[in-house]
Amino acid sequence: MDGHVYRVEDVMTRRVIALAGGATFKDIVRTMETQRISALPVIDQGNHVIGVVSEADVLRKEEFRDTDHERGPRSRIPEGLVKARAVTAEDLMSTPAVTVRPDAPVARAARAMARRRVKRLPVVDRDGVLQGIVSRADLLRVFLRSDLDIAEEVRREIVGGRFPEGLESVRVEVHEGVVTLTGRVPDTSLVPLAERLVRSVEGVVDVRCALTGPRHRPAGESENAAPPADRLGRPALPRSARRSDC
Repeated sequence: MDGHVYRVEDVMTRRVIALAGGATFKDIVRTMETQRISALPVIDQGNHVIGVVSEADVLRKEEFRDTDHERGPRSRIPEGLVKARAVTAEDLMSTPAVTVRPDAPVARAARAMARRRVKRLPVVDRDGVLQGIVSRADLLRVFLRSDLDIAEEVRREIVGGRFPEGLESVRVEVHEGVVTLTGRVPDTSLVPLAERLVRSVEGVVDVRCALTGPRHRPAGESENAAPPADRLGRPALPRSARRSDC
């Protein structure tokens, strides 16, 4: 999986435990307990995902245990009480289910989980047929990517493609997922772009930037002239060399 965007299909679990719409309340609880799963997709006869039952849905029955379950029009009573009355997965499930496609980037799945406050997503094809499931733990796998793999992708895909001076102008070091960029770039306006692009690489934990702009030679100084020295004889840093920390 070197050098490409990690997708849901790269990290998802393909063996999925799902419920039929007619699964009873006891079956749901038993499955959650024995399989140690906090949420289960509900499928129809064609394996299309029609909803999801979570522990929160199941606990509605306990939450409303002391509430008068007066039989009335479903549209006039709170959703929680409706679920407290449920005896099958189809009655209990949350719908429509929040799902994700196998070819979706891992980042999109992470955003969907955060926005919808769910811990796992059924993975479905374009027809809504269940293909797998992805959890928060699955998404963390991208951070197990090796430092060497990350460094190679940054050099090849970003540094080599964005900086016309070539790989020698920018040095890339990676330690525990933290990328450090040093060297010169032809234009300091490229520095924020470089940081954004490196942050987008899967597995990157943080970016530390110490890139400087091009060295401007004083009038009359040849390209091969030795740099001026300080009082101790050490090469002095030209004032025109600009440093931009990202």
